[in-house]
Amino acid sequence: MSATRAGDLVRSAAAELAAAGVESPAVDARLLLAHVLDLDPGRLLLDPAVEEDDRAVFEALIARRAGREPLQHLTGKAYFRHHELAVGPGVFVPRPETEVMTGWAIERLRELIAAGRVPRAVDLCSGSGAIAASLATEAAPTRVIAVELSTEAATYARANLAGTGAELVVADMAAALPGETGTVDLVIANPPYIPLDAYASVAPEARDHDPTVALFSGDDGLDAIRVLVDVAARLLVDGGLLCFEHADAQGEAAPGVVLASTEFHTVRDRRDLSGRPRFVTAVRRARAR
Repeated sequence: MSATRAGDLVRSAAAELAAAGVESPAVDARLLLAHVLDLDPGRLLLDPAVEEDDRAVFEALIARRAGREPLQHLTGKAYFRHHELAVGPGVFVPRPETEVMTGWAIERLRELIAAGRVPRAVDLCSGSGAIAASLATEAAPTRVIAVELSTEAATYARANLAGTGAELVVADMAAALPGETGTVDLVIANPPYIPLDAYASVAPEARDHDPTVALFSGDDGLDAIRVLVDVAARLLVDGGLLCFEHADAQGEAAPGVVLASTEFHTVRDRRDLSGRPRFVTAVRRARAR
């Protein structure tokens, strides 16, 4: 059987994905074909011929994507800032909006470095290690510790953090790092924050494939954030920084958790690149002496 042109395959696959409700059908079709052919996606503009064996593999992947399996699970890769990360079943796939919060944290760490400090940062609910890898490589020589509860997710994090200098600790954040009390300059996290009653509204790619523990967090979506704020208050030095992501509908509720703790000041909610409320920042109050 003769080879098929890449452009024809992409157009047909994009139509199939669009009919299945995939958000970016043409982009996903191109990325999957480039993955199968082991080409840079830009090379598909040359409309190469696709042999029958590769076409069969591609069509099988398109069928899985049409079933709303995440693109990143099909390729085994996700991209976050300057990193290509290993991802798959059992680990939360990092989202682009988290890059904004991570960039804010990197800037604050660089300020400490410029002042002659070697900062200490902790990434709670680390998942794939995306945030920790970025802090360790973009704000060197910061000492970065990633904390992740799931042993499945930790397998990916361990691979993604290799060579970055970041340390991985597999533990529940509530009791993690007892020896680091009052020593950390920055605590950052992308915790679970979806309310349980929002289950049906979550995109199938996340709801059916991301770990449940990385998505849902009690009736109001704030259970993990409450724990996170308490842990950060314990770990941070006086004047240390807290930042964490939340749902865009939690632009008042999430900062409210921090304010209710009374351990922080300068509590501020910040927006992502689309202008939506996305992450909270705050400063640890001085402890009573």
